[in-house]
Amino acid sequence: MKTFESLFAELSEKADTKQAGSLTVDELNKGTHFIGKKIVEEASETWIAAEYEGADRTAEEMSQLIYHLQVMMIDRGITLEDIYRNL
Repeated sequence: MKTFESLFAELSEKADTKQAGSLTVDELNKGTHFIGKKIVEEASETWIAAEYEGADRTAEEMSQLIYHLQVMMIDRGITLEDIYRNL
């Protein structure tokens, strides 16, 4: 099972090595605007799932939102410590 920290480490490694075929690298190459649109999309899908689709579907959408948030963190050079300092 992945944790917030292990996912961030995995995504950071893919970004650092420019892993071929990585969707994370592809998203990073598309830039901040594209990543931001994915965050908005997943946030709205999380809300809809919470309203109408139950806990399992909501958790799935939340996990996708967390993924895209972490891609944005990498894109903008934001560390886990930066996030934890602001929680």
